[in-house]
Amino acid sequence: VQLVESGGGLVQPGGSLRLSCVASGIIASINDMGWYRQAPGKQRELVATINNGGVPTYAASVKGRFTISRDNAKNILYLQMNSLKPEDTAVYYCSASLWSASGSFEGRAWGQGTQVTVSS
Repeated sequence: VQLVESGGGLVQPGGSLRLSCVASGIIASINDMGWYRQAPGKQRELVATINNGGVPTYAASVKGRFTISRDNAKNILYLQMNSLKPEDTAVYYCSASLWSASGSFEGRAWGQGTQVTVSS
């Protein structure tokens, strides 16, 4: 499975961005998907996840501001980010859990990341 993110950029505080992640390869192996971010000098952290049924979970720091969604027909994962803050500045990564047909976890796929910078 290959994941390619897009949609990052520079935005002013209070602004919005929408990230996209296109999945290709053996799509049937994908279960939950999510967005992670890593700021300079910090560890990578979970931002939001969504399972195959479309049920989302969010980190407390983004709840109410970010919305994760997925289009299973087009194999695209989205992250709508509103009311952006300077502390949201980071490289954002798309990730997907991979499972075999027999139900065994086979690891996670990662995208290359897209930079989001929130600054005036």
